[in-house]
Amino acid sequence: MAFGIGIVLLISFAYIDWRPLTAHRSIIFALYAFGIALLVATYFFAPTIRATRSWLVFGPVQFQTSEFMKVALIILYSYYFARRHTGIAEWRNILLPFLYALVPMLLILTQPDMGSGLIILGIWVVYLFVSGLRMRHVVMGLVLVAVLAFFGWSHLEGYQRERVKGLFNPRYDPLGVNYNVIQSKIAIGSGGWFGKGFRQGTQTQLGFLPEPANDFVFSSIAEEWGAMGVFALLMAFAVLVGRLLYIGAGIHGNFGKLVCLGTAGLILLHMAFNIGSAIGFMPVIGVPLPLVSYGGSSLLTFFMALGIVQSIAIRSMF
Repeated sequence: MAFGIGIVLLISFAYIDWRPLTAHRSIIFALYAFGIALLVATYFFAPTIRATRSWLVFGPVQFQTSEFMKVALIILYSYYFARRHTGIAEWRNILLPFLYALVPMLLILTQPDMGSGLIILGIWVVYLFVSGLRMRHVVMGLVLVAVLAFFGWSHLEGYQRERVKGLFNPRYDPLGVNYNVIQSKIAIGSGGWFGKGFRQGTQTQLGFLPEPANDFVFSSIAEEWGAMGVFALLMAFAVLVGRLLYIGAGIHGNFGKLVCLGTAGLILLHMAFNIGSAIGFMPVIGVPLPLVSYGGSSLLTFFMALGIVQSIAIRSMF
């Protein structure tokens, strides 16, 4: 159902001309404000699902509001940096966009959803890089993130702190916090070159690998389809991201260029966190693999973003 709705959204968004948005600042910030309003509504009205309050429920439909915020932030940043990229070295052009990310990030962390919060922060970092941020500002930004992490450590949920501890000590609590990652590594390693076959993975089918369709879908694919299946998956992502970068490079307007680069960055961030957690390089924070992990909200988000890119490509290159 989500896939069908997503295809309709992609086609619909492709027919909308998004370029006039650059002349309507109020519409850009209205989208951002609507995303904030959804997060506030989630804080007050969302039920607890899987130990988090991240979804608004409308009858049989559940929607993760932080997903819409990612698209709204890409549009806002594309509008902002299209005008300010030449002055990226000015502190206000670094700190003001940070505040745009900080507000939704704090609301998301209260759910608590550390994964989506880090993705929101990552979008800000992506736009700083593509806007030509100097190395000294990168170092200062890393120091700022380190300071925020130091003061934010005590505000994390207990299980979130345990996951970070498990990241730096793979032998810590093997039957608890590190159990998921250990089973993930076993699944990936047991797949070999060609895998065990569709629905034949023992770790996946016997329930040893948790969330094989969501957080650890990469491990599930590696076990059943092997290294060749993983290579095919990564090549598909490489083609998708490469196409986004190609479209962005061929667009003359800064707004459309930055939308393409921001969408590519969003996909790469999700891939880094999802695959990184599956192989033990990052803590398990529940970030889905784009267009692969089970979950309607994530699927709709990426279809919307790709629909906007398709619209810009149609009107800018042909």
